[in-house]
Amino acid sequence: MTKTNALRLLDAAGIGYELRQYEYSDDDPCACADPALREQMFKTLVTRGDRLGPVVFCIPVDQELDLKKCAAAAGDKRVEMLHLKELLPLTGYIHGGCSPVGMKKKFPTVFDETALLYDKIYVSAGQRGLQMAVEPQALIDFTEGVCADVIKT
Repeated sequence: MTKTNALRLLDAAGIGYELRQYEYSDDDPCACADPALREQMFKTLVTRGDRLGPVVFCIPVDQELDLKKCAAAAGDKRVEMLHLKELLPLTGYIHGGCSPVGMKKKFPTVFDETALLYDKIYVSAGQRGLQMAVEPQALIDFTEGVCADVIKT
């Protein structure tokens, strides 16, 4: 398997991870979730703020962003989901393979506060069909991210 940019960056930083391969489906991108690990699986979503520009959010795979909470967490008036056609040129990642690590530029990153409930969380390793399990605080620190309540209740 070829190392992704996300994996190379974690290797260089000395951050440990475990890899997990799965069969990706456009019909159900969350189908990768092993029921026993589902709560620990986080998806990476990119938004655009009114003033601050792109902001990255990592939330549980079966949850939805609350855009008002996201704007507050980002320190912006309003955020909206990034249009799919903008994802690859902006981040270097395609839909279904977007990782919070290794984007073309460093963007503000917010993890839902539930990430800290687990010893490990699973996020995309930078390509469809590949996840990495990482200690959440190590990932948050590496991305210079913060934690906040950003999911719909």
